[in-house]
Amino acid sequence: MGVFTKYLYHHCRRNFSFNYRYQSCRTLILQSSSESVKVQRLSHDDSGIVEVHLDRPEAKNAIGKEMLRGLQNAFEAINRDASANVVMICSSVPRVFCAGADLKERKTMNPSEAQFFVNSLRSTFSLLEALHVPTIAVIEGAALGGGLEIALSCDLRICGEDALLGLPETGLAIIPGAGGTQRLPRLVGNSVAKELIFTGRKVGGRDAMTVGLVNYCVPAGEAHLKALEIAQHINQKGPLALRMAKRAINEGLELNMESALALEEECYEQLLNTKDRLEGLAAFSEKRKPRYNGE
Repeated sequence: MGVFTKYLYHHCRRNFSFNYRYQSCRTLILQSSSESVKVQRLSHDDSGIVEVHLDRPEAKNAIGKEMLRGLQNAFEAINRDASANVVMICSSVPRVFCAGADLKERKTMNPSEAQFFVNSLRSTFSLLEALHVPTIAVIEGAALGGGLEIALSCDLRICGEDALLGLPETGLAIIPGAGGTQRLPRLVGNSVAKELIFTGRKVGGRDAMTVGLVNYCVPAGEAHLKALEIAQHINQKGPLALRMAKRAINEGLELNMESALALEEECYEQLLNTKDRLEGLAAFSEKRKPRYNGE
């Protein structure tokens, strides 16, 4: 596991975003075993927002063994953190989200080692998908192969106009092996997914939004601002409600309607006796913002 340290690093930044001024302060909360993955928590009113930064500029954030360990540590730590309300997966490398698997490293692996690595990649992305809190992929530049599969494992995807998304694995005589063949058709439909995977075609940001691959496409360089705006809205909501909503949607999609509605009822019932529900009603009555504590 990563070592939790109150790392002596603060980063403050002022941005102008959507007609209001925003000041964000980040604190590095997890120094993982990988230097290429850093986890930061925002401060003050945004303290429920956690950012996972991919930071391997020399390889365009290609995922090798070290980065994979860092991602595993980060997701496991976030899943244990009851104070996290929303997670943003970002890149610290300009004009690239993630170039996919590290093919130079892959070339040194024998077939059994390659299979073990791909299996680990798949389980790590499944861990990301199963996080209790909403997740947002922030995509600027290339998100290819495993890079797109990370984004597909998130609940929401925001990209810049210069984004380039694709699953080019068939050009290497393999298939997407970290969930791409399963998550892409569930998101954009079988026909579009088959065309993208069979041809390996890369799509730009606007086309990605047209086919439903991303939720928003914004001017290049502004994906983080848009994702942060959405994360702030999510962070204001009841933490337990967010977890139950995600569970109801994700698990319900795998059930028939009758069973899915029973699951919704179960999730709703778990919120009836919470302090947050009473706080929400009180805040509405008193015409003020609610103060949720996740209880």
